[in-house]
Amino acid sequence: MSKRVLVTAALPYANGPLHLGHIAGAYLPSDLYCRYKRLAGDEVLFICGSDEHGVPITIAADKEGVSPQEIVDRYHGINKKAFEDFGISFDYYGRTSSATHREISQKFFRTLHEKGVFIKKTEQQYYDVKAGMFLADRYIKGTCPKCGYEEAYGDQCEKCGTALSPTELINPKSMLSGEQPEMRETEHWYIPLGNYENWLKEWIGSKTDWKPNVLGQCNSWLDAGLGDRAVTRDLKWGVPVPLEGAEGKVLYVWFDAPIGYISASVEWAAQIGDPEGWKLFWQDDETELVHFIGKDNIVFHCIIFPVMLKTHGKYVVPQNVPANEYLNLEGGKLSTSRGWAVWLHEYLEAFEPDLLRYALAATMPETKDADFQWKDFQNRVNNDLADVFGNFVFRTFSFIGRFFDGKMPPLLNPSEQDLAMLEEIKQSGARIAKAYESFKFKEAALHTINLARAGNKYFTETEPWHTRKSNIEACGNTLHVSAQIVAALSVYFEPILPAACKKLKSALNITFNGMLLWEEVKPDMISVGQEITPMEILFKKIEDDAIQSQVALLEAKAAAKAGTTVKEVSYETEKKGIAFGDFEKLDLRAAEILAAEKVPKSKKLLKIKINLGYEQRTIVSGIAEYFQPEDIIGKRVAVVANLIPRKIMGIESKGMILMAHDATDGLRFVETKAGPGSCIN
Repeated sequence: MSKRVLVTAALPYANGPLHLGHIAGAYLPSDLYCRYKRLAGDEVLFICGSDEHGVPITIAADKEGVSPQEIVDRYHGINKKAFEDFGISFDYYGRTSSATHREISQKFFRTLHEKGVFIKKTEQQYYDVKAGMFLADRYIKGTCPKCGYEEAYGDQCEKCGTALSPTELINPKSMLSGEQPEMRETEHWYIPLGNYENWLKEWIGSKTDWKPNVLGQCNSWLDAGLGDRAVTRDLKWGVPVPLEGAEGKVLYVWFDAPIGYISASVEWAAQIGDPEGWKLFWQDDETELVHFIGKDNIVFHCIIFPVMLKTHGKYVVPQNVPANEYLNLEGGKLSTSRGWAVWLHEYLEAFEPDLLRYALAATMPETKDADFQWKDFQNRVNNDLADVFGNFVFRTFSFIGRFFDGKMPPLLNPSEQDLAMLEEIKQSGARIAKAYESFKFKEAALHTINLARAGNKYFTETEPWHTRKSNIEACGNTLHVSAQIVAALSVYFEPILPAACKKLKSALNITFNGMLLWEEVKPDMISVGQEITPMEILFKKIEDDAIQSQVALLEAKAAAKAGTTVKEVSYETEKKGIAFGDFEKLDLRAAEILAAEKVPKSKKLLKIKINLGYEQRTIVSGIAEYFQPEDIIGKRVAVVANLIPRKIMGIESKGMILMAHDATDGLRFVETKAGPGSCIN
């Protein structure tokens, strides 16, 4: 039975471009989910837009000497285009500076005000006499009382991470005039969140399927007790408070920004010619509302916005909030202020979108922080997409073209192995779907590439290059089964690799009305005799120099921000010289990693099964702290094949995998393109 699903992705601030941390945090996971749900036959509305109010916007405008509107217009355009180029499939991308948003958010505020939800309080707030205005948190800097950092903001110390209030700063200074501000009284409206603690505890307590990191942060806030939260501020830029006597006050950005989901939905409905259509998604209890955010937005989407929706009375509350953790970059914390970031629009100038979509899906920070490394990106593209998926597609298509005139061969007297692979299509589809439904996108990516990996292995084991001469029926069976797997992958991989899968469907000449749905993936999707069009290589390998240039660019930008030059790399001292005869004693060979698993009761060891061409053997390697077992399967590596076997934690290890301690990137495999068993001289 199909569902109606409303998906929102956190509104990005329109004060700068998007970087990979943004993409891995909220936008790629939400897009993967929406693309899957559409394939599952569900009715999906995918909403996002630019968050164009708040202090970061005004600070950016002040720095450049332009109006806030000029800032948001610029970055709204840049980010909207970057999302489109990257393949993020929003149904509508709005902006909170629109007239519709102003009207909707003011109406929302008035409804809560008329219901008596708010309380009005007088408070002491810093005021810049010279600038003639009250100062928002981010317009105040001072010394952090926790760590002594002298450039802490009024809401947070970026050095130690402590959340602060402006009154806690030592020697506070206005960022507008540089003067020390004074305290003055001002009036604001607040939501008394404490009044809704019992409802929140009961509601959040019922969400047994939410991520542990989300529930943990929610319960931490609830256990500490909820206070009053201001919904207005003294600022010139924002949605004006729609009450008499509130001149010079605007809605606090955290209050008006999530209402942007609603106003964007209203604009979407108007755009499709159904002005009331948005209500079905926001005001019908059958709708499942899912918020995709980063962990810094959990409190707003799990506590504050649900209270706003609940007290309003006409809106559904979230079904799930699958927040992601942070993405680090090359082993360091991603920081735009330090220049340690990879901007999406710059990435798109160098590489195809699908490549990054796969690499981020495979390393997504779902329940803990993850690290993006350019070398890992290269390995995933070259090993998984090119050597596994792309190679499997190329071999299947080229063999059908050469030996069966480019037409789907029949399945005649299939072997048990043939039938098992056809069954694996259905089994893999069920596993992948379950992962998507559970918001486990890394797992979905792994199951999908594993089907391609299984197809590649099956192709190799059935040896159609031999059977085409000795048993053409068996050869045809191999290619029939392989083509059906490719057809299944053209759907299963679509959420992650939309551009590549579009090419695949075209080459397979799959005909269907509208979107090919998940349930339509069957082991007989391609009819016997159906023409299969030859196609170019699906994924090209990325050369080392392309990756090195990206790392160098990253380091140069960081150095420029810091006002330094790029630090020279230090290398280990060479070991003592050896005779050539000593080197000749080593039997170095190429090998393919077939399987890997962690050794029980060991933090450092992996049990690795390798293919040496002439035999398979086990090697125990101390790399478990650097690599996940599933990430190294399929790698072509160099090994010392004639090392005397020895037992390590009860496992006989026959050989050693060669590794490099890269001066800049850490531990790396010594990889080779040579076939398993090839001698390395």
